[in-house]
Amino acid sequence: MNKNTFHILVVDDDDRIRELVKEYLEEKKFLVTSAKDAFDAKKKLEIIKFDIIILDIMMPGKSGLDLTKEIKENNPIPIILLTAKGETQNRIEGLELGADDYLGKPFNPKELLLRIKNILSKVQKPILSDEIYIGNALVNLKKSDIKINDKLIKINPQEIKVLSKMLESPGKVFSREDIGKIINISKERTIDVMITRLRQKIETNPKNPKYLQTIRGAGYVLWIE
Repeated sequence: MNKNTFHILVVDDDDRIRELVKEYLEEKKFLVTSAKDAFDAKKKLEIIKFDIIILDIMMPGKSGLDLTKEIKENNPIPIILLTAKGETQNRIEGLELGADDYLGKPFNPKELLLRIKNILSKVQKPILSDEIYIGNALVNLKKSDIKINDKLIKINPQEIKVLSKMLESPGKVFSREDIGKIINISKERTIDVMITRLRQKIETNPKNPKYLQTIRGAGYVLWIE
């Protein structure tokens, strides 16, 4: 799969439906992870960044509506709810909680696919150019280097991963936890050191950064002109 493949989380306590949806979407070239209930879904959301969630409302334990409310409090990820036919009140409540769409069971997989494509068309992942300017620094993601003031500086694989994610979402604040998940590191000090190294490579004045800035109490943000 290419680097711009969308990753979908399918949450349903019905094994048959969950596997059928997973198999169908994988045939359509999506990357699909499944979860059997809300608790399983939350564990996976903590370690994986998904592009959209297909979420059944009626599940034992914590319902899809409860999970929708929790997710939407701090995560803008699109959610399509699967509802029992005729459950109008659940659909309305789901939309009020921030769900992006709903589909009544039983449903045609083709209709689910159309709804997924409709939502994803509004949040398409940007396809990054191999060369991108951050101020005076020319970042070459393919060659793993940065050219600034006629100096060529190498960037390591971890730095490339973080820069790529930040370049996909300029202006978005990335917490240390977010960055840690990108490079599979949990020590905050290690993350801070890596950001300092990146500043030294892309900023004209690393001690007074213009592009890779610290947002006190929140994390780091990358601005590009």
